[in-house]
Amino acid sequence: MKTRCLIVDDEPLAIQLLQNHLVQLDTFEVRATAGNAINALEILKTKEIDLLFCDIKMPNLTGFDLLKTIKNPPKTIITTAHREFALDGYEYDIVDYLLKPITFERFFKAIEKYFDSVKPTTIAYPTQSDSTLTFKSNNTFFRLQIEDILYIESQKDHVKIVLKEQEIKAKYKISNLENELQHRGFLRIHRSFMVNKKHIVAYTVTHVQVSKYSIQIGAGYKELVMKALKE
Repeated sequence: MKTRCLIVDDEPLAIQLLQNHLVQLDTFEVRATAGNAINALEILKTKEIDLLFCDIKMPNLTGFDLLKTIKNPPKTIITTAHREFALDGYEYDIVDYLLKPITFERFFKAIEKYFDSVKPTTIAYPTQSDSTLTFKSNNTFFRLQIEDILYIESQKDHVKIVLKEQEIKAKYKISNLENELQHRGFLRIHRSFMVNKKHIVAYTVTHVQVSKYSIQIGAGYKELVMKALKE
């Protein structure tokens, strides 16, 4: 699957340069471009974006204003001609800070940082079996019985794994876990939630009750969820 990119910059030539750089990488695609932060917000509401290239100084809303506004921003690489904002940029957990004019060599280093930031390092596959998964949280490895997991919640670039007596936060994408667990009794009910069907005690058309937790069903998942729960 290609990395889906959004480029936000009020300079058309700056957008074109990044497009030229990205077209040289087979695993990336530019899903959209925007000339200001307001248009970028509308795009982010309707399109799945994995990597955001964002200028800082733009009309009306700055790039930092955009990042503050987005609830769960995608991975972000700042692109700007202003070196003085570099320290501020890292408050937003950015991948890298590129100064214009952006050479392909420096651009490629930022792409390598992006790949490092999304490596699936959370699950240690050599220690997993049909009944367990091993997660790394900080410097500790947790081997969990799959049947004991109540639900999994996506939190930006991490997931929260909830058990009856324990919660673990690990760096991983919920979409990767969905691929791993969809044939092991788990059901994706929301963009941010995946539940263990074994622990569902009740449900309505809007919510699923998992043990003591009430979890909302996403609008786009309702038909699939209702069908799966009635089987």
